[in-house]
Amino acid sequence: MYAKLHLTVNEAKSAVASAFGRKFLGFEFWVAPKGEIKCGVAAKPMATDKQRIRQLTRRTCGRSMAEVVARLRPSVLGWKACFRLSQTPKVWRTLDEWMRHRLRAIQLNNWKRGTTMYRELKALGASETVALRVAGNACSWWRNADRLLKTVLTIAYFDRLGVPRLS
Repeated sequence: MYAKLHLTVNEAKSAVASAFGRKFLGFEFWVAPKGEIKCGVAAKPMATDKQRIRQLTRRTCGRSMAEVVARLRPSVLGWKACFRLSQTPKVWRTLDEWMRHRLRAIQLNNWKRGTTMYRELKALGASETVALRVAGNACSWWRNADRLLKTVLTIAYFDRLGVPRLS
C-alpha cells in the first residue's frame, strides 16, 4: 500500500507500542494520579523553544524593548497555539516566568548606568528603596531582574508592551 502511494515508513519513528514513553508530534502522554491520561509537551520541543527565546532575547543586541517584544511575540504565539492541548500548567508558568525574567534583564541592560536605572524605575512608580537597591547594583542584571524588579516590571507592564502570556 505504501509503495503504491510512493511513501516510505521511517522505522526509527514508527512502532506498534504503548503511547506512554513515546513522543508523538512533540507531545508525550502519562497517567495522572486518578488514572486519567494527560498529555504534555515533550522535552525536545521545550528545549528547542527555550533556545529560540534565548536567541530572540539576547542582552547584547542593543535593541529596544519594543523591538525585542515585536520579534518575540510571533514565535511565542505560534508555539503556544501549537501546544495548546498540553495539560501542564506548571511547565507553562515556569517558562513564562523565565521569559519575563530575561526581558527584565534586557531592560536593565538597556538602561545601563545606575543613575538611568534609578530615574526610569522612579518614573515607573518604584519606591525609593527599590530604585536605590537596583541602581546600586547596576552590573548584576540577571540577579536584579528576579527579585526587586518584579515589583516594578510586573506582568501588567509586559501586558502593556504586548508580551503574550503562556500561563
